[in-house]
Amino acid sequence: MSASRTELLRRQFELTWSLFEYHLERLEPEDFLWEPAAHCWTVRRGPDGGWVPDWADAEPDPVPVPTLAWVSWHLGWWWSVTLDHAQGRPPRDRDDIEWPGEGAPTVEWLRGLRTEWVKVLDDLTDPDLDTAASFPSPDDPEYTVAHMLAWVNAELMKNVAEIGQLRLLRVASAQGEVR
Repeated sequence: MSASRTELLRRQFELTWSLFEYHLERLEPEDFLWEPAAHCWTVRRGPDGGWVPDWADAEPDPVPVPTLAWVSWHLGWWWSVTLDHAQGRPPRDRDDIEWPGEGAPTVEWLRGLRTEWVKVLDDLTDPDLDTAASFPSPDDPEYTVAHMLAWVNAELMKNVAEIGQLRLLRVASAQGEVR
């Protein structure tokens, strides 16, 4: 029995999300702003009290180690903009995506993005996958909705792995197990 392309991409997404839920259910507020290295990127309180992510337009060398807060903001940022594109809305700027804060607010935000993404997936057919997509490669007319979905799955897998590793390292360091 063969699966359609939409079913295959959906299964891959759901597998990745199930791995993410393992970590989301175990996240503690103190996991988010824990700094795993002296040279790291995080989110910080801005003058207005909102959270502001560290950012550079050109990738620094060496690349800073991100905090779980930064990775969760980054995930929320790219996913929000992808949803904007997928739903035909004007895409928001990076500065328009505000991180909700440590603990439950961020977990709820990410789960909400998943719910919104599942609605997009539910409406797609295999022929829809062949239509042009303007994100994340806006200058490539050969880039399709299937490419965008595959990119979301890959980016999500990467971010899930990063969040899981940061959570595990923070727990181990709190127990004095990190060398």
